[in-house]
Amino acid sequence: MGKLKTFTRRAFLIGSVAVTGGVAYGAWQVARTPENPLRPDRGAALNPWLAVTSDGITVIVPRAEMGQGVQTTLAALVAEELDVDLDTIQVEHGLPAQAYFNSALLADRAYADSTEAPATGWGATLMKAIPKVMSLQVTGGSTSAIDAFYKMRIAGASARLALLRAAADRLGTPVDQLKTEAGVVIAPDGSRLPYGSLAEDAAAFDPDTNPPLKPQSEWRILGKSQPRKDQVPKATGTATFGMDVRLPGMMFASLRMNPRLGGTMDGFDDSKARAMAGVEKVVDMGNGVAVIARNTWLAIQAVNAIDVTWGDAPYPAETDAIFAKIDAAFNDKPNIVSRDEGDAETALGTDAITAEYRAPYLAHATMEVMNSTALFTGDALEMWSPNQSPVQARADAAKAAGLKPDQVTLHTTFMGGGFGRRANIEFAGYAARIAAALPDVPVQTTWSREEDMSHDYYRPGAIARMRAKLDNGRISALDARMAAPSIMRQMISAQVGLTLSPADSTITEGAHDQPYAIPDFRVAGHAADVAIPAGFWRSVGNSQNAFFLESFIDELAHAAGADPLDFRLNHIRPEHEVSAQVIEAVRDLSGWTGSTPDNVGRGIAFTYSFGSPVAEVVEVVLEDGQIRLGNVWIAADLGVILDPVNIEAQLTGASVFGLSAALFGEITFSDGKVEQSNFPDYDSLRMLNVPRFQVTMAENNTRIGGVGEIGTPPAAPALANALFDLTGVRARRLPLILEFDFVQ
Repeated sequence: MGKLKTFTRRAFLIGSVAVTGGVAYGAWQVARTPENPLRPDRGAALNPWLAVTSDGITVIVPRAEMGQGVQTTLAALVAEELDVDLDTIQVEHGLPAQAYFNSALLADRAYADSTEAPATGWGATLMKAIPKVMSLQVTGGSTSAIDAFYKMRIAGASARLALLRAAADRLGTPVDQLKTEAGVVIAPDGSRLPYGSLAEDAAAFDPDTNPPLKPQSEWRILGKSQPRKDQVPKATGTATFGMDVRLPGMMFASLRMNPRLGGTMDGFDDSKARAMAGVEKVVDMGNGVAVIARNTWLAIQAVNAIDVTWGDAPYPAETDAIFAKIDAAFNDKPNIVSRDEGDAETALGTDAITAEYRAPYLAHATMEVMNSTALFTGDALEMWSPNQSPVQARADAAKAAGLKPDQVTLHTTFMGGGFGRRANIEFAGYAARIAAALPDVPVQTTWSREEDMSHDYYRPGAIARMRAKLDNGRISALDARMAAPSIMRQMISAQVGLTLSPADSTITEGAHDQPYAIPDFRVAGHAADVAIPAGFWRSVGNSQNAFFLESFIDELAHAAGADPLDFRLNHIRPEHEVSAQVIEAVRDLSGWTGSTPDNVGRGIAFTYSFGSPVAEVVEVVLEDGQIRLGNVWIAADLGVILDPVNIEAQLTGASVFGLSAALFGEITFSDGKVEQSNFPDYDSLRMLNVPRFQVTMAENNTRIGGVGEIGTPPAAPALANALFDLTGVRARRLPLILEFDFVQ
């Protein structure tokens, strides 16, 4: 793997902890076992993830359920080791707590380690320690199953041992003569003790931190598709999303912030809003205004009636000028050189094959807009919020209300999509501030769709400049340079209050970390200083960099006169066998032959992201002068398959997400304002033009990989490569609707 540098989001967090003095404090925190956050009224809390009463078993799944099935899969990990049926347990999200830190959030999942045992050195220990020290209870980075794979199985196995010990004491029978089944302990004489009858005694035992776990060959629940724990409440309309929260006497609010993102509010006239019947209060937010009213629609109408004087944007006012500033970043030294094998500059010489690509800003466009409900009582705040980072949401809400975090109780609800947007939790702080303006009255703050679309933390726009050289049909040298605004620079400024330029691999991920055997291989990222809010968009930098690299790899394959699939296979197999097997799997699944009938095009793309290799083949068809999506074939290696149907849903859903963005997604600016405001001008795939999917998955990696985002990165380049196969036109800019006529 040479000098591939595994700089990641992890590097930023290490730096920020060090800057704030967290490492010194952290030595004590790392050694300390987090407190069990389960309250005494929850029954016998055998550990932070499990409470047992005579009425049943509750499993705490501290990761946000936003449609990805995390409640079901993580609960199944506990149920498997506890020896209970999945349909007999209740699942809750749980409150913000250090015990629920995400140990996988900063873990290195580079492909070179994917066939080895997990790293165990001081660096790996530090990567697990930092989330604990910082209480990073975060749902993101395709880490939920990775974090929980051992942790929640241990929780189930530890609880089972405690229940067995309690039964052994009660019966006077050695533990090794007892067995468990379906939530009961069975004695040698066949008598049965329900877990609920043993729970109080079992809670007196210290949890075993290293209990034996079932081998995969003995799994009864895991590895099989399970009915979703959330499917009945969602199908019957009884699930509580953020916007479904209703409390006695509740009022409703909406807000408007400067449409020039980050600009000031220089004054406002709220007389029209205050004159509207049902308006309770106008709240000066400092950088915006909010209205509390009798219902959400009235609040939106009233806040839009306020005449506001807005300041200028802290970035260029027009899209072209913004991208000119991104392009200018190439003139500066790289922010990060994340791969540097051999001597690419010398090897390329003066006759390199070159290409330049461009990807736009993108919105998350979650189906459920940003919202939170809060009740402020002077010395306490209770909040209901659909968020991906509850500890941070609680902290921000507390600060906004002038309280300490332990004065805030936060309930995480179901959420109508997240895609990384709800990891930025400013909406919780806004809701707390608005509720504090009307004490003792619950207030639900809901953003309008227009406000939500135009005040996102966007996937940043990016430009890539690629150069390569071929030698006897193989890539002998490749230099990839990407320019984009730094997500990490913005985050460290917002969280720590310092202006720093950490090495930000989100600018290059999806390019520097791909298993291509190229002797002279350099990847560098240039951080552009553009103040448009940027955040984590499903698969983050992989989303645009996969398009850049895999489009260029396709161009090189054609320049070499090679089949695009075989070309990838020949460059990947020497570097990473598991990834090569994934490409072979998608070849077999799709029936790839290297040739297509008239009016049909096929393209392939491969990306290794979040610890999992994925290959996609996209088929497009020309009908009556318009192009439609035909079929998509996906092959992935997850290391361990916990729930095949749910994994298939995640792979296909992520691919649809990527295809939608590739076809239609673009956020543009005029006069400093976002031009898109709703789905008519920020379109996505509809049911009528979603392709047919076939998925195959494998378990050749010896470590479990991520799932939720991995289907997104290959989608755009596979589609672009299919369009080239169909039309002979090479797409180097997204969205594709700008150059191709698709069925809509």
